[in-house]
Formats: sequence, C-alpha cells, structure tokens
Amino acid sequence: MRVSEARRSIGIAKVVVAILVIAVLVVLVRTLPVGTWLEQFKSWVRDAGPIGYVLYALAYSVCCIFFIPAIALTLGAGAIFGFVKGSIIVTIGATIGATAAFLLARTVMRHRVEAMTADNVKFRALDRAITREGAKIVLLVRLAPIFPFTWVNYAFGLTGIGTWRYVLATLFGILPGTLAFVYASHAAATAASSTLDRTKLIINIAGAVVAIIASLFVARVATKAIRRAGVDEAA
Repeated sequence: MRVSEARRSIGIAKVVVAILVIAVLVVLVRTLPVGTWLEQFKSWVRDAGPIGYVLYALAYSVCCIFFIPAIALTLGAGAIFGFVKGSIIVTIGATIGATAAFLLARTVMRHRVEAMTADNVKFRALDRAITREGAKIVLLVRLAPIFPFTWVNYAFGLTGIGTWRYVLATLFGILPGTLAFVYASHAAATAASSTLDRTKLIINIAGAVVAIIASLFVARVATKAIRRAGVDEAA
C-alpha cells in the first residue's frame, strides 16, 4: 500500500512539474526579450534556407555525442520552428546523435565504453534483456527515460542488437516525448503572444500540459513493461 501511495505521489509530482515548466516558459517569454530573439532567429533560418534546419539538427546531434543535455534545444525547436518542423528537426537530430554514439561505442570508443559499463548493474540487466527481446527493449527504454539518453546511446553499442533495428527502435521510441515537449514549447511561445485572446491562451496552455502528461503516462507504461521484461535492477 505504501509503495502504491508513493508511486501515486510521484505521478502527481510529475504533473505539477509539467505545469510549472509550462508556466516558467510563458513567464520567460513575457518578461525577457525572448520574442525578439525568436523572431531574429526565425529570420536567420529563413535567410539561411535549408542549411538553417540542418545546422540545428547537427547541433542537437553534437549534444548527444558529447553527453550534453539537449532539452533546451528540444524546447527551442518548438518555439522557433513550430510544432511540425520543430518535431521533425529534433527527431532527426536526436536519432543521428544516438546512432553516432552507438557506432562510436562499437568502434573507436569501444574500450572506453566497456570500462564505463564494466561494473554497472543497470547495463548488465539491460544487456540480458536485449539478448532475449532485442529491439523491443530499446523501444521501451526510449519510451521510458529511466536511463540517461546520452549514456545509454553508447551502452547500446555494446549489446548485440543490429544497427538498423536500433535506429528504428530509437526513432519511434523518442517520438512521444519529442512531440510532447516540442508542442509544449510551441504552445507556451504562442500563449505568450500579446495578440492572443484569453480563450486561446487557456487552450494553448491546457494543450501543452495535456501533451506532457500524456508523454509521462506513456513513459510509466513503458517502465512497467521494462520491469516485466526482467530489467528490474535497472528500473
């Protein structure tokens, strides 16, 4: 009973955090010259043409390779490019970065990554699960962010999963979270517009909160599936 109550409290806390994230984004856009910065960057992207989108995706990939949290770029993509374009750019950038780290772990960085994971209980549990169920585990790990994204990209390179199965599982696994946070940032930027009426403001904020809550629900389901698959030590 206590465990159930604890999990329920964690779920409520995540919802509160999601609401606070949206509120902070709106406040920042309203109080700082973020709107001006965004418009300037949008103008630069338009002037740069396709290269602007490519550079943003590459910057995202570099963050993945060098263990740099890219949440700011995820949120920035929604505010700068909008929901559809922002989601595409982030998905491509994250997938390229995750694939590059995966391949580096299988080649020039193999010994270093092996040293990093040698005494890691989480990695051993993950490796055993992938041996049994392959791409399904990669997909679940992407859906449930119980492992640091940048770390697990390299760890996956030491497992027996094939490259293309890994790439596809990663691509589809990161979509729910990507769509949720890109939409949230896009909605927050739109909600902070001075030309938006109260009704649209409420709709945008509510939509952003619902999007993040939905992604948290997907993550929770995936986490339970990972535990059922035998990665209990890692969860």
